[in-house]
Amino acid sequence: MDVLTRLAAIEDIKQLKARYFRGADTKDKGLFRSVFAEDATADYRGSENNPRTGSSIDHNQSPTQSLIVGADEITDAVFRALAPLVTVHHGCMPEITILDDHRASGIWPMVDRIQPAYAASFTEGIGWGHYHETYEKIGGEWKIKTLRLTRLRVEVR
Repeated sequence: MDVLTRLAAIEDIKQLKARYFRGADTKDKGLFRSVFAEDATADYRGSENNPRTGSSIDHNQSPTQSLIVGADEITDAVFRALAPLVTVHHGCMPEITILDDHRASGIWPMVDRIQPAYAASFTEGIGWGHYHETYEKIGGEWKIKTLRLTRLRVEVR
């Protein structure tokens, strides 16, 4: 793969991840769903545990209990969890590796802030961690094939 093609693929994957974050934060279910391969898997297990204490900080219907398989299932699980929340996700400085013309991997440092949309037992949660992902080019478009969210730190107020 030549340099220009590789750089274009990296930029396409950055745009893909931006749509993931925007779809989640704006509650645009169609946009969020569109970033995944049909047979994608998402692993959020443990992502709502405080890495320092190991205790769960789940405050809603969390998708963090099992591996989720399928784009529709991922979308439904995430949107059930996000329904009572206002969220802001930021991903930056990705390490993207183009493996070949149709496969890539990436690690995204991230921070997210959540606030309840209604009265709840907390006022704000802030998390720092990494998205570990693989991508597949399907029909000329990059899609998320696998996703794993890990946490370095979580604060809840």
